[in-house]
Amino acid sequence: MLPALAGVGFKPDHFAAIRKDAADVGFFEIHAENYMGEGGLPHAQLAAIRSDYPLSIHGVGLSIGGARGLDADHLERLRRLCDRYEPDSFSEHLAWSSHGAEYLNDLLPLPYTGETLGLVCDHVDHVQSVLRRRMLLENPATYLCFAQSTIPETEFLAEVARRTGCGLLLDVNNVFVSCTNHGTNSRDWLAAIPLHLVGEIHLGGHDTEELPSGPLLIDSHGAAVADPVWSLYAEVVSRIGPLPTLVEWDNNLPDWPVLLAEAARAGAILAARGAGLARAS
Repeated sequence: MLPALAGVGFKPDHFAAIRKDAADVGFFEIHAENYMGEGGLPHAQLAAIRSDYPLSIHGVGLSIGGARGLDADHLERLRRLCDRYEPDSFSEHLAWSSHGAEYLNDLLPLPYTGETLGLVCDHVDHVQSVLRRRMLLENPATYLCFAQSTIPETEFLAEVARRTGCGLLLDVNNVFVSCTNHGTNSRDWLAAIPLHLVGEIHLGGHDTEELPSGPLLIDSHGAAVADPVWSLYAEVVSRIGPLPTLVEWDNNLPDWPVLLAEAARAGAILAARGAGLARAS
């Protein structure tokens, strides 16, 4: 289990700086697909990081919501990676990213129907059986709604967790992005999700594209966390207490001190809310 502290994504560009100054980082997270080779510099660096810090592995290519069965070879490579590094947490997205033998470089939305619910639950069960570990399922950032959806997203996620025993990864930026794009209220979404099932929180930056119909938010992972997202995050932590929190910054990578400052801001919120809950008890 990850510590209830602020972590960051590990990027090789930051390796030297991390070795000099990362005392306040609670954990590191990697994307599984970047480490599915057998050796070389990536694994040498990751082994050094793992020897000193808790580790979270975050998958981006399982295609949990795909219409076909999971790719057995991909899942086996993932199992070997998890066995090798024994991460404190493993997570994936409620999305699909493959069609037949083709893999798409995106995390695509799916309709929330009874049929899709059964498919996703079967896939989560399969992953947890092969990996022999509980996984966390992340809420997606979405840009459209399917007319055929019959289940609210919060209910869909809660039911997957109930049927499979998986936990949830709450991406607060994704909540803000999706709700803004769909003209709904982020706080209503957060009030409806079963927060006791959340095992990790993600924070990230987004971009805004101005369209004739209004602003479109894009989950870019290429900027600092926006102030409204920080506010939502503080409210979540005040309700459920400190949880492992990752600051994601994957594109337009900043210098290490900038990323460290974002983690420090999350850490300060965790500490303040944790102290407040302790006084209240």
